[in-house]
Order: sequence, then C-alpha cells, then structure tokens
Amino acid sequence: MSVVVDTSIWLEYLRGNGYLELEALLEEGGVVLAPVVAAELMSPPLARHERTDLRALLDSLPMHPAPLAHWCAVGELRQRLGRRGLTVSTPDAHVAQCALETNGSLWSRDAIFRKVAAETKLRLFSP
Repeated sequence: MSVVVDTSIWLEYLRGNGYLELEALLEEGGVVLAPVVAAELMSPPLARHERTDLRALLDSLPMHPAPLAHWCAVGELRQRLGRRGLTVSTPDAHVAQCALETNGSLWSRDAIFRKVAAETKLRLFSP
C-alpha cells in the first residue's frame, strides 16, 4: 500500500507528536513523497542540522514523478472540482493527484481533502 503524506501530517511528525503509523509506513517503504510537499517542508527557517536531517529523510523516500501529463491532470482535476463548486489550490490538487496516480491513499489533516474525496476516487488514509 502506498500513502501520500501531506504536509500537515509531516509537520506534526517532525515536531515529535507521535504518529507511530507514519513510522511503520516509513519502515515498510509505503510513503510516496509529493514534490510540492518536499518544497513546503524545506521552506520554513530551520537550523542547519535540522535542514540536513530533513533533507536526508526526504532523499530516502520515493518521490512521485511529476511530468507534464501529471500537471495537466492537476489542472483538469481543479477544473472538474471547480465545476462542482469546490475551489482547490494547485498544491492541494497536486497532492491529491499524486495519490490518485499511485492508486494509493492520502493522509492529511486538511479538510479540503475530505471534500475532494467526496467528489473523486481519492482514498483517504485513516490510521
């Protein structure tokens, strides 16, 4: 099983707030990194050792490929959801599309993904 882990979960995990399920997924190799999540995680000001450790963790994960076809699908997802009255940011649509393309699940604390799942085949991971 592959799980795309959204920034909201990573931030809690990196702050030391548990998530034994994430530890297990990491050990099993079940986590897929969405490229925009890597950028979001590397954006805050971090101490040099924190940045080095985070970079090593991210380097150890398989990253979802994001060729042009993926980005076109992200735009099409946003358009379909918009027609249904649901506005989704490009980064959130990208994360959701990564989960859809891997035929995996998405783990997030963000409410927008519950709305996306109600309108698409997106599966949400619930530990």
